[in-house]
Parts: sequence; structure tokens; C-alpha cells
Amino acid sequence: MNPKLGLGFILLLLLCYSIESKCRKGCDLALASYYVWQDADLTFIAEVMQSSILKSSDFDTILRYNPQLPSKDSLSSFIRINIPFPCDCIEGQFLGHFFNYNVRSQNTYTDVANTYYANLTTIPSLVYFNNYSEFNIPDNGKLNVSVNCSCGDSSVSKDYGLFMTYPLQPNDTLESIAKQNNVTQELLQRYNVGFNFSRETQTGVVYIPTKDADGSYRPLKSRFYRKKEKGAILLSASPQLSPRILHVTGSNSNRPVNATGSQGLTGITVDKSVEFSYEELAKATDDFSLANKIGEGGFGTVYYAELRGEKAAIKKMDVQDSKEFFAELKVLTHVHHLNLVRLIGYCVEGSLFVVYEYIENGNLSQHLRGSGKDPLTWSTRVQIALDSARGLEYIHEHTVPVYIHRDIKSANILIDKDFRGKVADFGLTKLTKVGSASLLTRLVGTFGYMSPEYAQYGDVSPKLDVFAFGVVLYELISAKEAIVKANDSSAESRGLIALFEDVLNQPDPGEDLRKLVDPRLGEDYPLDSVRKVAQLAKACTHENPQVRPSMRSIVVALMTLSSSTEDWDVGSFYENQALVNLMSGR
Repeated sequence: MNPKLGLGFILLLLLCYSIESKCRKGCDLALASYYVWQDADLTFIAEVMQSSILKSSDFDTILRYNPQLPSKDSLSSFIRINIPFPCDCIEGQFLGHFFNYNVRSQNTYTDVANTYYANLTTIPSLVYFNNYSEFNIPDNGKLNVSVNCSCGDSSVSKDYGLFMTYPLQPNDTLESIAKQNNVTQELLQRYNVGFNFSRETQTGVVYIPTKDADGSYRPLKSRFYRKKEKGAILLSASPQLSPRILHVTGSNSNRPVNATGSQGLTGITVDKSVEFSYEELAKATDDFSLANKIGEGGFGTVYYAELRGEKAAIKKMDVQDSKEFFAELKVLTHVHHLNLVRLIGYCVEGSLFVVYEYIENGNLSQHLRGSGKDPLTWSTRVQIALDSARGLEYIHEHTVPVYIHRDIKSANILIDKDFRGKVADFGLTKLTKVGSASLLTRLVGTFGYMSPEYAQYGDVSPKLDVFAFGVVLYELISAKEAIVKANDSSAESRGLIALFEDVLNQPDPGEDLRKLVDPRLGEDYPLDSVRKVAQLAKACTHENPQVRPSMRSIVVALMTLSSSTEDWDVGSFYENQALVNLMSGR
């Protein structure tokens, strides 16, 4: 019989690691106000806006929400039509919906955002939710297109439960929008708190109470949109599995609840949609056999499995690693990005288990230094660097509060079947408020990747991850370990940073830089590109954290380097002259 986790232990951890959510539920219906561009037709609009509500050839549904259109063939340009779509709670952070767009030849993010999706989405949103650079969107690819929505607000009114996402046009004003939609200006402003309708040139979207297909207003239903309950954790699963909630009840509750497959656990209620039983995990891994073992780290052993029709990686952790276990759940249920490993589920029966998507090609360290693998091409290495930087930029700059990974290294960058990078292993991740640093009394991480301010003083900021990422860039160039072991046993080992800086500080580092390049690349690499990545790594590993670039700047630099553009204007990417000098080799 497997040992069970104690009630006090579980309650303490859940309370310590509860996640702030900005939404708990979406609603079954929202409307998008689609501004019809010249020569657009309903066939194309239905295709790009198809969802669980609207199929690509379902013109009757569009006509039902647009009685002004006599037929699907009588669509005029430069008018607005209403398109129904589901309004989902995305990762507990915002209300919206992801549409799938099939890329046409030579499409750009500008085309997709401003024309094909009629300003319902934005160019920055397309950049952040997709792997492709703005300069290299492949023909016949697919894009994730996010459109925001609203389900209502009971503090404003319970009379309105259906809302239109309305992209503004240049001549729109508070008065004209209110009059056109038969609502008061005061109500419109209350549903769009902080939006300045008086600006001369206005852009963005506003949310407007609107009527259902039957011509009446739909009342707000409390089940559609609720504020976060205190002490709740929102867990998001894979696309095949629905979200679920862990509720921590009051301490005076003695009613036992069989919440996690561990009988006798009290005070916790869960929906089992992303929870796995120990028996299911054991069966999928042949009782955690060595044949299924695919990795081992400081906080657990990883096994391959196939669960509910999906390939998965299961990390088995000891109960004493509970802090790291909940840190991973806290991050992976709070954020969603293509360059971060995806959470499928978990189990807290016997041991602690985290179930992730299975990444076919192992980790970057294995590809750089492992035997039996073909060497990564230079262009693939740059792409993996860009993918990893995007994942880090997302957790640094697009979540509130921000996350700091604290253990970035080549072993924690996974390579998928398309040789794209995903950041993994969030067991040491720390939350911090935007724009602030924090102080720790216990150092964690990996020697060779630690920034000096962290190693000496325990200072934690996003620049800690930037420093470690710089070491990874050096690894991508050289395929050497972060700490380079000397061939002569009498000589001391050296850090990879020092090895590169000796070369980069030379007036003309070209030939000596070649000696540091992974010999498995042969001559099949552009030395100028290698030099630029090396200078970027040098900027990332600057002793002064204030001088290091942000992950956003790193992403822009790597995007430009990975594109066909030869002119790398570093001065446009970095925050101060010191960085420009570093990148220029001065």
C-alpha cells in the first residue's frame, strides 16, 4: 500500500502556493464585431472565424445574428457584422478565444491582425502566441489568433450577459458607439473602465452589451463569470483535458472528501479531469520500470508513458520535494506559451507526480554533447536560442507577478520533433513583483550558470535568467560544458564565460573564435553570425545586472539574426550605449 499525504501537509502547501486568477469561467457566447474589408466575403470570414459555435460553411448562424443581411451573397464592404464565438477563460488570466488561421502565401502579421481579423487581434499578440518571427511566417503554417471578450460584470449590471468585442475605427466616439448600439454612454464607460474615449485617434477594442439572435438582451448568469475564490488553484490541462479547480475549505470542516485518490484526505475537493491515479501512472510506465526511464534530475526521475491517447513524460518526486512540486504546478497552470513545456496533469498519491507533454528529442545538452546524435546545424541552434528566449520573455514580461526560472541551462531546454526549443523544469521558479528584485537566504540553481550578484548576495531578478541564458548561448557556439574541464589534470577548470571573454576582448577575435566553435560544425557556419551571438552572450553575462539586456531585447536581436536580414542594427535593440559597445565588440 502506498503511503498517503497528510491533511495538514496538503493544506499548508495549497495555501502557500495558491495562484491568483483573473477569471474562473468563461461564457458560452460572445460576439465579434467584424469590420468587412474590401472584397471580403462570408465564405472567407466564416473560415477564419470558425469555432465550436460557427463552422466554416455555417452561413445560417451568421445570418441569424445579422438580420440586416438578406443572404450570404449580399455582403457589402466597410460594414460591421456580428460573428458568434465562445468566450473562454484562458489560463485563469483573461477572457478570450484562440482561432486557428491557415497561413496564405506571403502573409504577414499585419495582414492577419489588421485585415483578415479586422483589428480583433493585434500584431504583438500574434508575435507572442506563435513561434514564427515577423520576417519568416511559413506558407501553409498555422497561427494562433487570440480575440478578447467579455462575459459581463455583476457589479455594473445583471441585465447584460452577452457582449460584443468591438474594434474601434478612426471616427468612433463614445457618443456614436452608444447611439449605434442603443446603450447609454455611462453604461458603456462603466463596462470599459479606464478606456479614454476622448482621444482624437483611438485604437483597440471595447466591450458593448448586445442582443442575442432573438433580439433580446441576455441576462447575466453568475455561473458564467465568477471572481476567484480565496485559496483556490486553477489547473489548466492539455487541450484534451478540461480545467479543474482545487478548493481549500475552511479549517473547521471535518467532512472527508476522496479528492485525489487518497482515501481519508479531508478539506480538498477536486474535479478529476487532470488528475491521474497512481494505478494509471504505474500501468502506463510498466510500474516505473527502467525501460521507461528517460531522465533523472535533482528533483525527480522522469518516465515515458502514453496516457489517455497522448504521449507524456511523468516526473516522480519524493514527498520532501513538495516545494518544488507545487512550484512547477504554480507556474505551468498560470502560464501558457508554445515555448514552455505544457502541463497535462498530476498525482499526489504515494509520491508526487507531475505529468507533462512528451518532448521527442530530449534536451539541448544531450544534442550538444551526447553521443549518437547528429550535430545541430548553426541555423537550428539560433532557432532554439530564439525559442527559449521567447519562453523566458513571456514569464519575465507578460505575467503579473513575473516569474524567474532560476535554473536556466542547456539540460532544461527541451527539443521537440521539429527541433524547436521549450523551456522546462520550473521547480525552482520564484514569483516577484514587476520591477522589483528579491533576496533569498538559500542559493539554488546550477554552478556555472549563477550570476555574480546571486552567488554573492542572493539577489534575484529577471537578470539572473538573462545571465544563465548567456551561458547557454556560449554552449550553443562551442558545445562545451558551462565549466570547462582542463585536459591537464594539474590545471584548473575554467568557466565558459572566462574562456570566451579572453577571445572576445581581443581587437580581432576572428581566428581564435573559430577555435571555440563546436568542431562538429566543421566549416558549415557563418563566422559573422557566430560572432554576433557571442557578443550577445557577453552582454547577457555582464557582471553588472543593470547593463544586461532584457529578454525582450534578446528576442528581437535573435529574431533579426535568424531572418534573412543581413544588417544587424544592434543600436536599435538595446537599452543603453554600454550594451551597444558590447555588441559591437568595443
